[in-house]
Parts: sequence; C-alpha cells; structure tokens
Amino acid sequence: MIIFDPYELTLHTPNHFSFGGLDRDVISREKASCLDYVLENPETRIVPIWRSLNLFSNTVESGTPPVPAYLSIQDATDLIEIAKNQVYLGKQAVASTFISYLAIDISSLEEDEATNKLAPWGKFADLRDIGPLIGGIEGSILAYARGIMFWHNRNGYCGVCGTPTIATKGGHQRNCTKKGCACIHFPRTDPAVIMLVKDDDRVLLGRQKIWPDGLYSTLAGFVEPGETIEHAVAREVYEEAGIIVKNIIYQHSQPWPFPSSLMLGFTAEACTKKINLNDAELENAQWFTRSEMLNFETQEKYLPRKVSVSRRLIDDWLYER
Repeated sequence: MIIFDPYELTLHTPNHFSFGGLDRDVISREKASCLDYVLENPETRIVPIWRSLNLFSNTVESGTPPVPAYLSIQDATDLIEIAKNQVYLGKQAVASTFISYLAIDISSLEEDEATNKLAPWGKFADLRDIGPLIGGIEGSILAYARGIMFWHNRNGYCGVCGTPTIATKGGHQRNCTKKGCACIHFPRTDPAVIMLVKDDDRVLLGRQKIWPDGLYSTLAGFVEPGETIEHAVAREVYEEAGIIVKNIIYQHSQPWPFPSSLMLGFTAEACTKKINLNDAELENAQWFTRSEMLNFETQEKYLPRKVSVSRRLIDDWLYER
C-alpha cells in the first residue's frame, strides 16, 4: 500500500524514480529515538549504498531481471555498525504490518571488501542503468536512498563555520556542533528545467561535446536565484541556441539524484527559428522532424536513455501522447 497513488496525482504514468511509494513518516523522524526504534523492528529492511551505487540481487549481466536487494537487520548487523550515515526513509504497509526502510552508507569499505561482504545478496550497480528494468516504486526508494546519502557525504561540515555536523531527525537534518553557530542544514535539491522546443512538425535538440557520439537530447539548465522556472526555460533556450520561445507549459517532473537535481519538464513554442549556437554550451543544435527522429539509427544518431524525463518529453511528442 502507498499513501498517494502516483497515477492519481496527475492521471499520467509517473516518470522513473517519481512513484514515491513510502509513507515518509515525518512524525517518527522528529523523535530522538527514531533510529533506535527502526533498528528494533525485525521487519525493517536495510537499503545499502556504496559510493552512490545501489545493491541488486541480479544485474544486467546476469541475463535475468534485476531486483533491488534489501537486507534484514540480522543480515546487516556488521554493516550497520560501520555505516557512516543511517537514514530512516519511511515505512510501507504490507498485509497487516508496516515495513520500515533504513538506508545505510557503507562507502568506507574498499571495493573488494564491499563486493565480498555483499556477494550473498547481490552486486552494486548504477541506478541509471538499472532503473528502467525495475518497478517504479522500488526505483523511487533506491533513488531516495542514493540522493540523501550523497547529501550527507557532502555536508559533514557546516557550510557557515566549518565545524563538524551531526545527523538528526532520522537522518533528514544535520546540525552544526559549534555552540556559537548551531546552523541547521537540510537535504538539498537543485531545480533544473528541461524543455522540448517545438516548431510545427519539428523540435529542437542539442548535444554537448562530452556526450557520446550521436547523442541528441532536449535543452536543459539550472534555475538561478530570483528566477521563475518559466523564465529559466526561456533564458536557457536563448543562451544555448539563440531561440526565443513562448507558450511555456509545464508537463511533469522527475527526481534525478545524480547527484541532487529535480528535473522540471516543459514544452515551449519557438518564436524565432534561426539557431545561433553558443558553442561554450553546446557542440551542436538542430531542428529535427518526426520522420528524421524515427530514423535516427540510420543517421548514426540516438536519443537519451528511456529512464530520463528528456526522453519522456521527446516520446510524448513523437507519438502524440
């Protein structure tokens, strides 16, 4: 059971990593004994994170569908003791009981040690590669764990005074330990806009120099301070391709914990058509028709992976969903 049905929130299929799936149980997180309570529950499932990788009982190489690997409290006792950070992710109702999920960071282990210790349960892999092959709710739980652990690893010291911080609120807050500072730090999410610019039966796609040869995607960029998300769309398109847009329409969003973004997907109409490329941002940008994109392989071009919101925006337009 989930608290919010992801299909009912927008009446559309959620993007990968966007299903939710857990009651984040804020009331329990507020208690000082939160983690102790979670660890005392024999139904708790441990979600191990090693250097931003998730654990799967099968990986792509095995030839069988990958499955997220969760450990029991008993199986993970040694790992819990060495975990640098522990985060209570929330709970899920299954039958007549609640199952709690606790993410642990075991990045202090060397690669061989981590591989050997977790071998009975599976292998670590990049969620971006595995995401499309697992269930939406499972993918959301793993993305949640990965994202918040990245934040912990980057915030061990206060950004104001440089003093070490400690985790509180079940791992959802870090407090500065310096009495005269005592700043409170919360998990960070960086809003980024990603947009499909349309001109009748063609759309604007671009590519960065560092991308694999032939890859084209939608334009994107981060929202700046003091800026609306719609203005960010217009600014980024103009800065990167010299195109002025109008009729900016929000489509859907996607948490993207690689490392800490929230992708906000839009469509927009082109007011101008001539591309004025900013080669400091993009290596190339072109207008492509539907027929050209449906035959990208013959042109030695290809679209972004299906796990991304950029591909969702493109596919929605290509097939007029």
